[in-house]
Amino acid sequence: MEFFWYIFAGAAVGLAVGITGVGGGSLMTPLLLLFGFPPHIAIGTDLMYAGIAKSTGVFMHAKRGNVNWNVVAAMAAGSIPASLLTVWALSRFEKPDHYQEILTATLGLMLLITAVVILFRKRLTRHFKINLSEQKSNRVIFFCGIVLGALVTMTSVGAGALGTAIMMILFPVMRAKNIVGTDLAHAVPLTLVAGVGHLLLGNVDYYLLAGLLIGSIPTIYLGTRIASFVPNHVLQPILATALMSFGIKYLFF
Repeated sequence: MEFFWYIFAGAAVGLAVGITGVGGGSLMTPLLLLFGFPPHIAIGTDLMYAGIAKSTGVFMHAKRGNVNWNVVAAMAAGSIPASLLTVWALSRFEKPDHYQEILTATLGLMLLITAVVILFRKRLTRHFKINLSEQKSNRVIFFCGIVLGALVTMTSVGAGALGTAIMMILFPVMRAKNIVGTDLAHAVPLTLVAGVGHLLLGNVDYYLLAGLLIGSIPTIYLGTRIASFVPNHVLQPILATALMSFGIKYLFF
């Protein structure tokens, strides 16, 4: 019976992601915590889920020429080593219980930031547009990758929403489809590396992972079809409010 609940959870998150474009991690991890999974299992399993579920999307965007591989390489040069270092740091703890509070507090902070980005993304990108030379932009995106790599590995949140916002601010002339494709092409290897790291730490529930994938893969496609009929300006504030509520809960309670 539990397996069907996992499929249902995957289906619900997949549908929401397809309709709104909001990253799965910001929705999936809080849902798994509500199911009673400890933070390290929820985060580790969600990272593996995200890396696998989004892989097809990267292939499609790359095939259509929507990926800026130079930006992907610059960000991954910072995020992948940062992810590995974060996994190594977590491995220094004797038991997952010893870093549960760190994960939960960081998760709460990331959910709050993600909610703010969802609500105010247009204003942020309008007021903070930066025009840098290619060399300087690569340095900035490299540094952003370091921060993102560490935070995503600790929380499974941010690879999508925050990655997209960073690119919109740093590369204001980049077309939307290229931003989405480039962010996805970076998010998949990052979440896979972080997920494998958590797997080696024993933080992945395979049974749960299988259920989430079975449920979400069909509904992500369904959600993208429904998206044209449901306005984002209605759904995204609702989702952002939910994420903000979860963020406050995990950060302060």
